[in-house]
Amino acid sequence: MKTTSYYPVIMVADVAKTVAFFTQHFGFVPRFESDWYVHLQSELVPSTNLAVLQFDHPTVPKPAQAKTQGLILNFEVEDVDAQYGRLKEAGLPLLLDIKSEDFGQRHFITADPNGIMIDVIQPIPPSAEFAAQYDESALPQGG
Repeated sequence: MKTTSYYPVIMVADVAKTVAFFTQHFGFVPRFESDWYVHLQSELVPSTNLAVLQFDHPTVPKPAQAKTQGLILNFEVEDVDAQYGRLKEAGLPLLLDIKSEDFGQRHFITADPNGIMIDVIQPIPPSAEFAAQYDESALPQGG
């Protein structure tokens, strides 16, 4: 199957509050906006999209009408330390403080107003042990 687009849809109770969070802190802009669904697109990277949906809207099958939970959104960035400083200064919760991991990431985890975790990541060269587990094409520069 060849897809023309791919993006997560997070189901929430307060669409407007969630949209405000992602526009203010992560540089998204609304490309479609209603009171029950908003399609967001990164202002800097148009291929990065996210949708926000009222969890109990009639378009959601009744058995699935629940707020999204247990989800981590990963955002890879060029300078994770700069983003960490910016988001910490903005008062976002820090669920995992910034750290470098042997598996090839420098990252921290914050959360949106719904408790959806956001892992802000900068790829770094992994340790030799983890480098052996990567396909060569997936190794970060310098790995």
